[in-house]
Amino acid sequence: MIVCVCHRVSDRDIARAVQRGCTSFDELQDELRVAASCGACDDCARDTFEAHSTQVTEAPRRWSSRRVEAAA
Repeated sequence: MIVCVCHRVSDRDIARAVQRGCTSFDELQDELRVAASCGACDDCARDTFEAHSTQVTEAPRRWSSRRVEAAA
């Protein structure tokens, strides 16, 4: 589902960012720009980030500074 319409960020984009080692919502905002424009998606984006953060069971991989590409 699309979480942030302004920057076209989906729940899958957030999940991939967490899997690649993103450890804070601030870091997620810097990289994906989610909840950085109008702010309407802030609660949903935070909830999605938290849900995926708690699901990560393996050691986080190094977070890439590049934007997470959408799945093809």
